[in-house]
Amino acid sequence: MTELYIGVMSGTSLDGVDVTLCKIDDTTCKLIYALEYPLDADLKEEILSTISGQTTLASIGILNTKLANLFADAINALLGKYTIDASTVKAIGLHGQTLWHEPQGDFPFSIQLGCPNIVSAQTNIQVVADFRSMDIANGGQGAPFAPAFHEFLFKQETKKIALINIGGMANITILDAKIKGWDTGPGNVLLDYWVHTCKNLPYDPDGTFAASGKINKSLLVSFLNDDYFKKAPPKSTGREYFNASWLSSHLALFDIINKEDIQRTLLELTAITIANDVKSKASEVLIVCGGGVKNTFLIRRLRELNTCSLATSDDYGVSSDYMESMAFAWFAKKRLDKEVVNLKSVTGASKNSILGGIYG
Repeated sequence: MTELYIGVMSGTSLDGVDVTLCKIDDTTCKLIYALEYPLDADLKEEILSTISGQTTLASIGILNTKLANLFADAINALLGKYTIDASTVKAIGLHGQTLWHEPQGDFPFSIQLGCPNIVSAQTNIQVVADFRSMDIANGGQGAPFAPAFHEFLFKQETKKIALINIGGMANITILDAKIKGWDTGPGNVLLDYWVHTCKNLPYDPDGTFAASGKINKSLLVSFLNDDYFKKAPPKSTGREYFNASWLSSHLALFDIINKEDIQRTLLELTAITIANDVKSKASEVLIVCGGGVKNTFLIRRLRELNTCSLATSDDYGVSSDYMESMAFAWFAKKRLDKEVVNLKSVTGASKNSILGGIYG
């Protein structure tokens, strides 16, 4: 049976809230309407400050409510813009805003804020949230989750496909006999940070700032020597690892480097770590989605570094801007249908699990 679901995604890049209305059945997920809702600059700064550790329990509680209000406003904006009756929507799949992701260690966890009860109360639609906890409870990384949705979308393709979602972090999906996936490392997060530091821009349009510089080979080697890139999957990461402090620790090893050369080297880091992982699986086609698709210089470097053909998900009829949001609409349906999600070969969990809790 075909039903309407809403997906909500606020990713590591903190560039806005993506909201999608999808028509979903057992074989298809069709995007009907989509909206990018702005993230207030003060709230973004509050999120970043909290992630950096400058916080209190009270501040976390307040931020949890603020984010819930933001998500509810974004959903209601979509409903209002397209005159959608909330009663026709089966459920909202709410990822929440990741504050900290630490799936390994003695006490594994992943924290996403944005109270689902508040979202349900303000939209009059039931909400499915807290998707990552059960996978982590079963010994998995709790990320990346996109590979399960990628498998659903592209399972009919006959060629060996690698999909890359380039958001704040970059994650890869390998569609083979057994689905695989992991975070390759930073996507846009360090690029956005550095261009904001140097030029007070939220991102580097078309990679123009990076293209004006030259690769500093010694700095690139320092980046690539990080243990994360040497680690075998399953693996996942986030802002708690790849951040301003990480970059500063590498820059401190060198004399002054031109700002544009740092940006160029960071772009090469993103491109090379993606390309290396694509090559390691001998993929025939690389499909790219996420905000990184808009960075034309980054896409050019990916074409140059890969021997396989490169396309965007838009070329396959799936929005590169909204694929992640669509995924959480689909995850909401999976939860309401009480179906396990095929992720253990990606996350390393002991078994596939029913993911998410239902609120409202």
